[in-house]
This record gives sequence, structure tokens and C-alpha cells, in this order.
Amino acid sequence: MQTRWFPLGLCLLMILGFSFRVQASDMLPIVSISSEQNTMKTPVQPIALDAPLVRIKDIARVQGVRDNQLYGLGLVIGLEGTGDGGGAKANVQMIANMLEKFGVTVSAEDLRLRNVAVVMVTADVASSVRTGDRVDVTISSIGDARSLQGGFLLQTPLEAANGQIYAAAQGPISIGGFNVRGGSGSVQRNHTTIGMIPGGAIIEQEIGGMVSDGEMVTLVLREPDFTTSNRLAQVVNQVYPDSAWSQDQATVRVQIPYQLRNQVVGFIAGLEELPIRPDVQARVIVNERTGTIVMGSGVRISTVAVAHGNLNVRIEPTLQISQPPPLAAGETVVAAEYDMEVMEDVNRLMVLQGTSSVDDLVEVLNTIGASPRDIISILQAIKAAGALYGELIIL
Repeated sequence: MQTRWFPLGLCLLMILGFSFRVQASDMLPIVSISSEQNTMKTPVQPIALDAPLVRIKDIARVQGVRDNQLYGLGLVIGLEGTGDGGGAKANVQMIANMLEKFGVTVSAEDLRLRNVAVVMVTADVASSVRTGDRVDVTISSIGDARSLQGGFLLQTPLEAANGQIYAAAQGPISIGGFNVRGGSGSVQRNHTTIGMIPGGAIIEQEIGGMVSDGEMVTLVLREPDFTTSNRLAQVVNQVYPDSAWSQDQATVRVQIPYQLRNQVVGFIAGLEELPIRPDVQARVIVNERTGTIVMGSGVRISTVAVAHGNLNVRIEPTLQISQPPPLAAGETVVAAEYDMEVMEDVNRLMVLQGTSSVDDLVEVLNTIGASPRDIISILQAIKAAGALYGELIIL
């Protein structure tokens, strides 16, 4: 009999245990941690700044579209006695070499030229210029010429860093000023040893530049930033899905859709017109020479205590006349006595509360009656205390 009831009791105990587990599970929450979901996915809300909505072309450029620097050594003639002096050897040697090309042999030691100046000719040439286009050139004296006014630049080849000649410059120089001397006096306006020739250089050879290989276009940010780079890729992907990705903080690679690979220019033009809201780094720009302060919208400060006082010293001379008695052998002496007064502005220690916007920061600084130069000193001290959240740049 006991043998028959043993299995039945065991079954009853198992049923009661299962029921207890079910009731316990109803009372206690079940927490399950998966190996694939063991990271927090709390959304991070970005700080809302006052960055404007701009076009991609305003913050980025297409890789391959760039300027190239050209330079050359030339001669300016036709100066009215304001060229390089007799101590300069470069101008006379260049004139002697040029005359020899025309079949005239002259010793450089016999030349005394004040109407000629040796100059450096420079130009910036974009990769979009074509053969026959004209570009502006800048003329700078490298000798002791007093002025390039009225001068004419002889044909000067312009070469790049690779040694190849890409342009030739020639023409009358415009200095935008004057330098007049007469007797022992002189009158000068603007810098007369540097001038320019608008459209003075003709492109003789095109400078190669590849904008795209037919499949990819690379956009380069003018202000590298990881957030802006990521946003740029997201904006492009909204129009051309899965075509753009951020390579780094300055570069975004865009794959040209297959149906647009014969219209690369139109595709790039469409990319440049897409709107984007760039991220702005918190910066404070300070120019101590002019007292100028420019603060970005992302600048913040934490709560700090500030006391800023000025020390004013005034020295006023007073003349004292010392005269000897009558019929005495002496001289009248005039001496100066100085009255010195020291005044110090008494400023109490003030607490600057932490600000949430640049408007609040400006209002707080204006409240304490600080001048621009006082604000510069206060900002430098706050930055040194570690309470200024932003980059402080002093020009």
C-alpha cells in the first residue's frame, strides 16, 4: 500500500512546486541579459546651437578643385630713377644677359641702371583655367628700389614647384599709390614697391586636376569636424541612399549612382546645393591689440567668483621758483615738484553663475560693468581656472 502512494505523492509535490514557481514569477520581474544586448542604448540628445542652415558648397569643396602657385623672376623697366641702386648686381646681370640674346655684348660691370628693378612675380592659378586664359599677377621688388611706379614688367615665365612653366606675365604695373620726393621731403601713399597687373599673365599650359574617377567623388570639409562630417554623409544618403560615408573628420566619400556616371558635373552640382546644419566648435577669439572679442554660440562657463580691479596712478608736476635774496650772489632756479596720487578701484568679489547660452554670458559680463579689455582679462583668468568650456584663441 505504501508503495502505491509513493509515486502519487511525488507527483503531487512536483505539481505544487511548479505552481509556486509560476506564482513567484508573477510577483518578481524576469531580467534577461543577452550577450548581443549588453550595452546601454540611451539616446544622446545633441546640444541645440544656433548654427545656420547652409549649403554643402559653403562648408566643403570637391577634392581636386584647388589653386596652384606660380612664381618667376623678372625685370621692371621704365622707372624714373627709382629702381635698384648701384650696389644691386642682379639687375645689371639680368640686363647684360638679355642684351646678349639680342646680339649686344655688354659687361655687367659697365652698367649703372636706376630705371630697372629686379622683381618676383607670383600668381595663384585655379585648376579650372584653360590655355589662353588670363590671371592676375603680383609684382614685388627684391632689391633696394624705392618705387615701382610707372614701371613695365618684361615677359616673365612663371613656373610651378615641379619646375614646369605654366604661364607668362607681362604688362604695366599698377601700385595704387605714389611716391614723390623733392629736396629733403617726400610724400608716399600706399606701399610702392609692390604692385599688380590685372590679367597680366597668360596661361600657356593647363594644370591637370582630376575631380572624379567616374565612380567616386570626395568632399573635403574646410573646417574638419567629426560631427559635421557625419551629418554631411547623412544628408547625402537621404537623397542618394547608401552612397556616402565619412572617411574621417575632414573627408566624405560619395559613390556616383550608375545612371548618373555620364553626368558627373550635374551630380556634383546637385550635391553642392543640399542643405546642412554644420556643427560649430565653441571658441572665443580675442584680439588684445584692438580689444575685439568674438564668442561662438557654444561657449559656456561654470560658476566662478571674479574680482577685477584697476590701479590708476596720476603724477602731476608743479613748478617751484627759487630766487636768491637781493644783492646776493646767486641765480634763480626753477625746480619741479611732483604730486603723485594712487587710486584703486574697489571691486567686491562677485559670483558669475554658470551660463547656458552665450547671451547669458554677455549679459553677466555687462552686468559687472566690464570694458572689452577687462573682459579679455576675465576670460583669460576663467580659462586658466578651467571654468570656460571652449577654445580660447588670442590673436
